[in-house]
Amino acid sequence: MRLNKAFLFYVLIAFFYVTSCTSQNKDKTAPNIIIFLVDDMGLMDTSVPFLTDANGTLKKHPLNDFYRTPNLKKLANQGSLFTNFYAHSVCSPSRTSILTGQNSARHRVTNWVHPEWNNRTKFGPTDWNWKGLTKESVTLPRLLQREGYKTIHIGKAHFGPLHSNAENPLNLGFDVNIAGNAIGQPGSYLGTEGFGHIKGDKKRAVPSLEKYHGKDIFLTEALTLEAKLAISQAKEAGKPFFLNMAHYAVHAPFYSDPRFKEHYVNSGKSKNAQAYATLIEGIDKSLGDIIQHVKKLGLGENTLLLFLGDNGSDAPLPIENGYSSSSPLKGKKANHWEGGMRTPFIAAWVTPNKTVSSQIKLPIAQQSTQQQLASILDIFPTLCDVANVTYPKSHVIDGFSLNRQLNNQKNEERNELFLNHFPHEHRSSYFTSLVKANWKIIYHYQPQGLPRYELFNLKEDPYEASNLADTNSEQLKVMMTVLIDELKSKKALYPEKDKLPMQPIMPN
Repeated sequence: MRLNKAFLFYVLIAFFYVTSCTSQNKDKTAPNIIIFLVDDMGLMDTSVPFLTDANGTLKKHPLNDFYRTPNLKKLANQGSLFTNFYAHSVCSPSRTSILTGQNSARHRVTNWVHPEWNNRTKFGPTDWNWKGLTKESVTLPRLLQREGYKTIHIGKAHFGPLHSNAENPLNLGFDVNIAGNAIGQPGSYLGTEGFGHIKGDKKRAVPSLEKYHGKDIFLTEALTLEAKLAISQAKEAGKPFFLNMAHYAVHAPFYSDPRFKEHYVNSGKSKNAQAYATLIEGIDKSLGDIIQHVKKLGLGENTLLLFLGDNGSDAPLPIENGYSSSSPLKGKKANHWEGGMRTPFIAAWVTPNKTVSSQIKLPIAQQSTQQQLASILDIFPTLCDVANVTYPKSHVIDGFSLNRQLNNQKNEERNELFLNHFPHEHRSSYFTSLVKANWKIIYHYQPQGLPRYELFNLKEDPYEASNLADTNSEQLKVMMTVLIDELKSKKALYPEKDKLPMQPIMPN
């Protein structure tokens, strides 16, 4: 009798323990995560306005009327839209920052990576991180993978060159890699051309999509179908998923997506600009299709979606006095002005429901506009928070969790800084820019002469029309001091002349 009573006691204890654990696990179901990353999509490449007037109200500009992005508009209505979201001015630095939470000055992938050779350029730093991340690097997908996530990369990778660890996303913590390798642009957008394997640029042929070769299908659609399949497989396996949906669109070459061609024939724009607009609309359709698929699987309430571009716009539009595809912002991809670094950013739960545990933990204010500065550096800590994932103390991050900002609050604890360090040659060459709240400074390293400075008050002059470097020497010195400190704290590498680093020089 005593034995039976003891046995019953332990059975009851075990029952309550298992029930409790099951209840806790059910209540704390790990959220699914989608990063929807569009290559070269800038702030103005959408019908959704991302710029505000002096009163903080979203304001449309002519380019917003040219593009068609109805699904992005729906996403903005159910989530939080950021008007001051920064990325690095070219793709590989931004993509590496998303995976690490580190500024490019720290991880040292400071230029886009050429697949075949080291493109440090003439005065670039010798030891810049051309090879990218390694199998030992701390990355977001690796951390999520260790916590039981199915980690999926689909589309453009461009993390490192051929024959490097970073060439293959599987080495960086992804369980699945479809279409990602060292290339930064597709050999072709057409299935009939095998995405470059049959016709087009064969050196840039997109891998892993053989089943679509010879078929009448656009690359954006093929990648979308693969994403939907991977999400379904993750659900069947009973695992939360992390999807890095990294489209090759809207990068050159500017193929016209035939599904949307007729929408732009009477626009008055060039054929290339019309083709670019079809790429944008194809991206928008992909977004809508993936959202609908997640909802159909019953995963919407527990799936977080972050939509963004990796640098400023590269739309093939005329350039007039520095204003082009990001107008009214100055500059475009690879420029030091705002148009080179500002990108769209929207965060939302696929199916908003404030009573779901994951949304209680990370509430996102619907139809909200967040004007406080944020950046690609914030994605890593934000997703670690929402997935309850810790990273090693030795891994220094430069971003801040967006949990307050997503709920339409101001994060009083963050510094409103964004450093874009580009010690290479491109459209804008050998420069470092720093945004600090309302002020922005650009330091131009001059291999053949004295350094050059640009200073802008972004609150009063958001379109960077008036350089104040010669008229506000006090603020110039304040900003240069911060810029130099930021570079030193990140152990940045500088352009080199005669094998010596050209460190920034304070103005007189």
